[in-house]
Amino acid sequence: MSQLSDFPITQKWPARHPERLQLYSLPTPNGIKVSILLEELGLAYEPHLVSFEQNDQLSPAFLSLNPNNKIPAILDPDGPDGKPLALFESGAILLYLAEKTGKFIPQDAGLRYETIQWLMFQMGGIGPMFGQVGFFHKFAGKDYEDKRPLERYIGEAKRLLGVLEQRLQGRDWIMGSQYTIADIAIFPWVRCLVGFYGAGDLVGFANFPNVQRALDAFLARPAVARGVDIPKRD
Repeated sequence: MSQLSDFPITQKWPARHPERLQLYSLPTPNGIKVSILLEELGLAYEPHLVSFEQNDQLSPAFLSLNPNNKIPAILDPDGPDGKPLALFESGAILLYLAEKTGKFIPQDAGLRYETIQWLMFQMGGIGPMFGQVGFFHKFAGKDYEDKRPLERYIGEAKRLLGVLEQRLQGRDWIMGSQYTIADIAIFPWVRCLVGFYGAGDLVGFANFPNVQRALDAFLARPAVARGVDIPKRD
């Protein structure tokens, strides 16, 4: 039977607690989705910092787990059939952990697929589009004289926030009264857009009071407060 030590990534990031789920991540919007869910679930896990400054994500050890060189990734020693499972892509990890524990995803089949629908909405829309706003507003985009790319992504970010605003009308969370992996996927990116990227005024965030209300409720959760700083940066 495979053991965690059989995975090359454990040579670079040794597991002090091999019986625990191993998290390889960085506290970015995609990274903290998984740490927040792990904190919400109360599962025992061991976080490992993947430093972009040191190009850890391009190391052979990390690429052996995720050939797409993105965080987060996990190794679960207690995967399906009791065998270790290596998994990357934050959305896939959220879905796996929710289904493994039976928490933060509805058991009703229709509501389950509706939750997955909103998870995919974040993966395909909110993450990439908000990230482009951050690039063109906060980072290297400022070097481009042509402002059309920034304007395009600002417009798309506003549209996506409008979709969220409508969805949250009369609802506590994306799926109503039930807090799910859809919220855990979406709100780290909203937090980043208006916080780290400093794009709240650009996208007119004040015009989306339902999103602001839900974001405030999300950030007030103790597990979220813990998860946003995991793994600790050096």
